[in-house]
Amino acid sequence: MRLTDIGEFGLIERIKANLGQVLPEGFTGIGDDCAIIPQREGMQTLVSTDMLVEGAHFILEDIGPYRLGWKSAAVNISDIAAMGGRPVASFLAVALPKGLDSAWTDEFMRGYKELSAGSGCLLLGGDTTSSLGPLCVCVTVLGECPVGVSVPRSGAKEGDNICVTGCLGDSGAGLRIILESLERDTVAEKLIERHYLPVPRVEEGLLLAATEGVHAMMDISDGIGSDLRHILKASGVGAEMDLAAFPLSEELCVCCSRYGWDPYELATGGGEEYELLFTASPSARISVPHYVIGKITAGSEVNWGGEKDYGGFHHF
Repeated sequence: MRLTDIGEFGLIERIKANLGQVLPEGFTGIGDDCAIIPQREGMQTLVSTDMLVEGAHFILEDIGPYRLGWKSAAVNISDIAAMGGRPVASFLAVALPKGLDSAWTDEFMRGYKELSAGSGCLLLGGDTTSSLGPLCVCVTVLGECPVGVSVPRSGAKEGDNICVTGCLGDSGAGLRIILESLERDTVAEKLIERHYLPVPRVEEGLLLAATEGVHAMMDISDGIGSDLRHILKASGVGAEMDLAAFPLSEELCVCCSRYGWDPYELATGGGEEYELLFTASPSARISVPHYVIGKITAGSEVNWGGEKDYGGFHHF
């Protein structure tokens, strides 16, 4: 069914019906001018907004509606996880170009719902409009954490271990396969899936925030080469990295061998991993799977263990 036949409010009603959400007591969501979210004593509210624009962040014909819906929710919920919070609610605004139909929006919302529901995050509102240009998705996510528990970027201390919660470089390799129109065998498809269907580390973030000795944290959206520098600048420290300790998947190593790619360039600069990057005292008792890939030092420079300097993605 064409969106012009449904209309804006018909589309909103269709989204509301397909979500099938049962709101907790005190919450008001889609259908009023504003959502209502009750506040709990002793808790802080976390807020994050991210935008995905066709052509800049995704190729519409390749990603498909389900994976775009999933990723739109995931990249925003990941920001809440990066602060050690629990996602509570999201608000979705989409600008839809002509040519899309209700089957497309249904699949988009199916992906959005599946990721959000897995994180316990309710969709409580947003906006829909038509676009004369590219498709644009803007999501705002609200989260919560106890007062004084959230983990900022600015707390890294000299002597801390630099850690990550999972493999690096897979998403960047998947994107490169897409952009270069390379063969999509089983190995390649796993890397592409890592790029299109990231899983925000919500439970890991909650456990890390509750762990004494975890000092700084963020999610990896622009690559370690860029994101690590955000922590270092905010904390006024430097870093010594151990590239040999970087967790690299078997699929990444196979593709790098196949095409002659530098795995460390992908691991440091690929971005869109959405693993957690954190620093912690060597004595911290960390209960989540992680890899130690470096050490926080005095100064402000990053030593990669050689002459080469690794950077991440820059938006401008």
